Amino acid sequence: MPGEHPGVRYGGYSCGRSMLNSKRIVVVLPAYNAARTIEATVAELPECIDESILVDDCSSDDTVALARRLGLTVIQHERNRGYGGNQKTCYAAALERDADVVIMIHPDYQYSPLLATAMASMVAYGMYDLALGSRILGGQAMRGGMPVYKYISNRFLTMFENLMLGAHLSEYHTGYRAYSGDLLRTLPLEENSEDFVFDNQLLAQAIVLGARIGEVSCPSRYFPEASSIGLRRSVSYGLGVVKTSFEGRLAKMGISRSPLFRFREGGLKALRASA
Repeated sequence: MPGEHPGVRYGGYSCGRSMLNSKRIVVVLPAYNAARTIEATVAELPECIDESILVDDCSSDDTVALARRLGLTVIQHERNRGYGGNQKTCYAAALERDADVVIMIHPDYQYSPLLATAMASMVAYGMYDLALGSRILGGQAMRGGMPVYKYISNRFLTMFENLMLGAHLSEYHTGYRAYSGDLLRTLPLEENSEDFVFDNQLLAQAIVLGARIGEVSCPSRYFPEASSIGLRRSVSYGLGVVKTSFEGRLAKMGISRSPLFRFREGGLKALRASA
């Protein structure tokens, strides 16, 4: 096995090149107690996907057994590392398998996997380095049942981040994303949090780097089986977002550079040269 990590067990491996500009497309599914929704999620994965990797963060249900029955590559954490820690394993595994495009899809079926082809195409054909599935474009968030307090906090934090980072995104908090493999190799992901603010830090890193970011309107579903965080952790997440935004602003101004924004040597030039 290429580059195995301590405390991680692997199962399954496959190779291939998709029909999307001959790029290798890998889906990663960061999972924790996803047994009730994983089958519905996998059923909607499009044919352009070369490999699907599920990383299980010490689930107490049948997530791993179901994932194996569904033919996914399965990686198991021997201890719970958190949402951000799970993604670190996801991206490391995808890059070890020579992924050109990496799509993160939550296995809780909150986001529709049917959009994966559109998002992967945006990256595979070199239009963007990162594609986001936005719940805000087209009014999808409230229509899908997003709680009002989450919608209001989403809009406030997004406005604040756009102001601080000089961007114009419709939202920063979606968990549905497609990345170029070269972008993921350029960002210092190991410096990021192992908690929920990981997503936000990664997006701030991409903006400061100067990556090309596109968005597509994405329906979302809110139901009991879909994962969500409570009020206390939401507040902690919001504070982490504010901190990341300030650090990103200082990095863009060249005043201070947090470890979050120390990119691979060459930065954006290296990213473009490898495209």
